[in-house]
Amino acid sequence: MTKKLLLIMILLAGSLLSQAQLRGILNKVKNKAEQTADKKVDAEIDKAFAESNGKSQQPESNTAVAKEPVQPAPEDRSIQSFSKYDFIPGDSILYAEDFQQEAIGELPANWNTSGSGEVTTLDKYPGQWLRLHKGFTYLSSNQKQFGENYTVEFDMILQLKNNGWMYPEVFFGLFATKNEPNGGNNFLKEYRKNAAIIAALFPAEFKATKIRMNSYFDNKGYFSGDNKAFEALEKTYGRPVHVAIQVQKERFRMWINEEKLFDVPKGIPTGNIMNQLFFQVGYTNYAEEQYGIFINNIKVATGRPDTRHKLVEEGKFSTTGILFDFQSAVIRPESYAVIKEIATALKDSDIKIKVTGHTSSDGDDKANMELSKKRATAVKEMLVAEFGIDASRVETEGKGETQPIADNKTREGKAANRRVEFTRN
Repeated sequence: MTKKLLLIMILLAGSLLSQAQLRGILNKVKNKAEQTADKKVDAEIDKAFAESNGKSQQPESNTAVAKEPVQPAPEDRSIQSFSKYDFIPGDSILYAEDFQQEAIGELPANWNTSGSGEVTTLDKYPGQWLRLHKGFTYLSSNQKQFGENYTVEFDMILQLKNNGWMYPEVFFGLFATKNEPNGGNNFLKEYRKNAAIIAALFPAEFKATKIRMNSYFDNKGYFSGDNKAFEALEKTYGRPVHVAIQVQKERFRMWINEEKLFDVPKGIPTGNIMNQLFFQVGYTNYAEEQYGIFINNIKVATGRPDTRHKLVEEGKFSTTGILFDFQSAVIRPESYAVIKEIATALKDSDIKIKVTGHTSSDGDDKANMELSKKRATAVKEMLVAEFGIDASRVETEGKGETQPIADNKTREGKAANRRVEFTRN
């Protein structure tokens, strides 16, 4: 209905009808317009579902390729958007999992689940991802205690499309098994019985998404948080988001992408040391082919590095916290806080440094050498362009896979070897 026609109707109605009748007509006109718009949106969504349902989620090659859903305008994932992001990962890796060594179509080795889950590849994003299914719980293969101070990171993709049903709730967190096996079947249902920290994510549409944090000790509530609005997540459906958690004794902090969602001083129960990760998906009316929940790039690390002391006073600082796109020298925005710490140390001193890139043994030797050089150069360029460091104070080199500091036969070793080192010149 055009604006001109609507105006004519209002003028005619105004001369013949009472104010109450006029309001009724205007409401009907408004509702009719909204219904027309809704029908157009529904038609596009139905079309997308039809296209998705026309393709198998599990092709003959056993590689699950999930069709990317219709998306809102992309979020700002630039380095600048992370300018307030202050997460810094621990400096010693305890557990790492990228599923690269796992069989496609199978649950990862030494993981446990109450139902089913499988490693897949995606047509839009590199690497191998673990797909999670509604109604099931998943326990990682970690076997080490996390201690009192540690960080947890992982990437997550929520492929969600609106057709009027409730999206599945997503839960993830940490718990303590004490003297029992980390992957024991009883913890698929009873992960709160010793101690646990749980983040509950309630995806939605129209700025209705919420998230909540709770913790438990001896199966009783220890900290109960309120629901927090998190509408920014709705712009990311179908694309990876980065989840980061930092625990410092009783303090719990959590970020998704650049947004800090929680900073709870007394949220962690003390007495039982956390040593396991879990993921859980709630129920939904969506069929399996109509949604997708995927995780990847899990990393648990201990401590918080004292960047300035190590670089300025000891003369060397090494970090796995500078992240790059897969097989690329493009710095991921989650690396902002780590590079900012380096820049701050340089601004507070007059030292010159060398930036050295290192890789794991995966891939071709020559390609790794070239990649490590490009990554070191990318770090220097960010120090200069973003933080104003004089380029003459920073030189770069790449060592590829030639100087490993850990065993390249393990996932944790490979993650430790993918590092950037800063040394005084």
